[in-house]
Amino acid sequence: MALTYKAAVLHATKSELSIETVHATDPAPGDVVVRIKAAGLCHTDLEVIDGSLRNPMPIVLGHEAAGVVERVGPEARGVAVGDHVVLSWNPHCGHCFYCDRDLPILCESYLGQAPLAVQFDGASRARLRDGRELKHLMYLGALAEYCIVPAQQAIVVPKELPFDQACLIGCGVMTGVGAALNVASIQHGDAVMVIGSGAVGLAAVQGARMAGAETVIAVDLAEDKLRLAQKLGATHAVNAAKENVVEAVRRLTSGRGADVVLEAAGSPRAFRLTSEAVRPGGEVIWLGKTDVNEDVAFRWGSLMQEKRIRRSSYGGARPLRDFPMLARAALDGRLDLEDLITARISLEQVNEGFAALKRGEAIRSVVVF
Repeated sequence: MALTYKAAVLHATKSELSIETVHATDPAPGDVVVRIKAAGLCHTDLEVIDGSLRNPMPIVLGHEAAGVVERVGPEARGVAVGDHVVLSWNPHCGHCFYCDRDLPILCESYLGQAPLAVQFDGASRARLRDGRELKHLMYLGALAEYCIVPAQQAIVVPKELPFDQACLIGCGVMTGVGAALNVASIQHGDAVMVIGSGAVGLAAVQGARMAGAETVIAVDLAEDKLRLAQKLGATHAVNAAKENVVEAVRRLTSGRGADVVLEAAGSPRAFRLTSEAVRPGGEVIWLGKTDVNEDVAFRWGSLMQEKRIRRSSYGGARPLRDFPMLARAALDGRLDLEDLITARISLEQVNEGFAALKRGEAIRSVVVF
């Protein structure tokens, strides 16, 4: 049966998305058809709109989503019709050089196809009304009523978790909490600094708390976001517009600096600050990002003294393991997802949602279908 549905389509950078009726192509045997119930608006989507992340067009944006499985291909495994799923934007082959080294985020097939904005098998799963091929951001294109993906990208989670919360697990929450639990070496009693109190940073604050950090220092420029960070588990808040951040962290750590710094602001200033604020022998995890062609400068002395610096794109995600764990943590009260939602909007309000994100007014606007 032919599937038509509404999707948010971007035709050119620095322009608004248009809500259009699109036509699905036939699913592959290993695909599942997911009716999207909620999708978050992420800074990565905004980067495509602004042009700092280059993708071919026209393209359906969206990569943080949850929904219900409506169809299952004959070769799909691990998922059934009616399952509630969170979608993962990191499909991987499981047998290349990097997959064999437990680094699916560097899967050779994943990285090779990503600039083409197609699905994992190299094909598109949707067409515009005039027949032109539609691209899919990050193997999903989830700002749409439906998404057709390989079964490995549809991760079953408990049905008790509301879709508008569940969708956040697919990107921002996985990245932030995963950085603390899977990537950083946070020990019980450590002092952790989190720079940036957007969705990823607020998730990292909660992840640091879950990992056993005793001191969690949130850094941001906005007082309302710092208050939210403290509600979610930060023991201290530092407004970088009013205080010297390095002096503040040293004051709170007997002069040493933070044991671990998690950067989630995505600015050259924030990246530079990480190496100054971490203690000798400490660890820095970069989660934010800037334009891939932008230079970032550091004071050489701040990089010395056995400091470890690592970039992480998805919080060391193993979705089959991590998504259900994060869902259970939300259901039992260890992880607050509700407070990350600034607004619930319709698909037709998507441009307003991205405008609010760009102005720094939203943690997460969630499109609810």
